[in-house]
Amino acid sequence: MAKHSVIKTAPEKFKADQIWTYLILLPVIVIMLLPVLYVLFHAFKPMDELFAYPPRFITLRPTLDNFKRLFAMADTSNWPVTLYIFNSLVSTVCVVVGALLMCAAAGYVLSKKNFRGKRTIQRLNQAALMFVPVAVAVPRFLIIKQLGLMNSFWSQILPLLAMPVGLFLVQQFIDQLPNSLLEAAQIDGCSDYGILFRIVIPIIKPALATVAILAFQSAWSSVEASQMFIDSEKIKTFAYYMSAVTSPTGNTVDGQAMAAAAAVIMFVPNVVLFVLMQSKVMNTVAHSGIK
Repeated sequence: MAKHSVIKTAPEKFKADQIWTYLILLPVIVIMLLPVLYVLFHAFKPMDELFAYPPRFITLRPTLDNFKRLFAMADTSNWPVTLYIFNSLVSTVCVVVGALLMCAAAGYVLSKKNFRGKRTIQRLNQAALMFVPVAVAVPRFLIIKQLGLMNSFWSQILPLLAMPVGLFLVQQFIDQLPNSLLEAAQIDGCSDYGILFRIVIPIIKPALATVAILAFQSAWSSVEASQMFIDSEKIKTFAYYMSAVTSPTGNTVDGQAMAAAAAVIMFVPNVVLFVLMQSKVMNTVAHSGIK
């Protein structure tokens, strides 16, 4: 198997001519971090700082009272919080695994196979990139209803498996694989499934890591299925539960603090996953422009 060189996305040593790059990027980074820092500080503010005037950006005496009040409200529910967390974990894992398999298989077929209607499917997938989830909420509801998946756990998984951006990214990555490599595997008697799992997937791991992050974010923070497709509380997700708990008090000052605490709880897993896969994501960006 041919060896693929590793592209370094950042220099190993600092050079003097890079100072202008840092002078431009640092203010941009600070501006982008301000909303995250505001939510983080707000989640740990005590009651007296919440009502302080003028409002303070930085928390002087951080406390966990907002988190305690958030879970105290959760104790009044008929179902434990752990059940909602379990539902979110199961649905998120299923969405991530399913999206990875579908994007890898579909990307391989659209990139390396020739069949009638291939260009049409590619154009439809590219057109789907223009639509935000809200724009397809009504058609998605009608499809779920026609399939008989209302009030079913599958309604939280199946709609999120379709990832046009993931398929587009994986296909562009597979386009860079030499056809001679795949033809050599076919001559050796390797089937399409063997080529996909033994050759294609190991090579496109950076692209799949990016797809995994996108799929995790969409599934972990999704409340659409719990709001539109599900009536039973025992199969709803943790994201919906957090929004339901904070919505009655959302217009009050202390309610905003609990909403910030809920946002931090939902935000932390995304940050952890991104930090763990950061290097592969950067490799995906580096490879995306190479032919």
